[in-house]
Amino acid sequence: MADALLIIDMQTGLYDGPEKPFERERVLATLNLLIQRARHAGAPIFYARHTGPAGSPIEAGSPLWQLWHELEVDESRDHLFNKTRPSCFLGTNLEQQLRAAQVKDLVIAGMKTQFCIDTTCRVAVELGFSVVLPEDGHTCMDTPALKAEAIIEHHNATLAGAFVKRTCAAEVRF
Repeated sequence: MADALLIIDMQTGLYDGPEKPFERERVLATLNLLIQRARHAGAPIFYARHTGPAGSPIEAGSPLWQLWHELEVDESRDHLFNKTRPSCFLGTNLEQQLRAAQVKDLVIAGMKTQFCIDTTCRVAVELGFSVVLPEDGHTCMDTPALKAEAIIEHHNATLAGAFVKRTCAAEVRF
């Protein structure tokens, strides 16, 4: 049983940019399923938005910075916050919010696998949280070196055990 859900960087400029994330529609459906499950259980839901500097395509308030419109966000009760680094903890009050909500087990999902998902999983564990990583709940784009599918498989394998409990989204409970 997990205590909270963290969705990372599911923003218009990343989700619907020129380079499309791997299996983006399936991942979006998976995230919305996790959101519905967390909401039904009364678990807090946190949404991180990567925020670029002024003048960048994802500067605060810009159209590309917004969370993807098909993501099931309820701004009246969910927790939205901005970050400027791959870690959702650095320069934010996420750790304080999780501790105030007595969260011990955190489900982490969203984008991008090799940057913000990886970093946030590792930092969360260093801070004493237990992390659940749905292997089918995060995505990224192809790179010149590796296809997105290989990046996702590699991170699922690398993070499992030492950093996260790897599972499939269908098995995540709140």
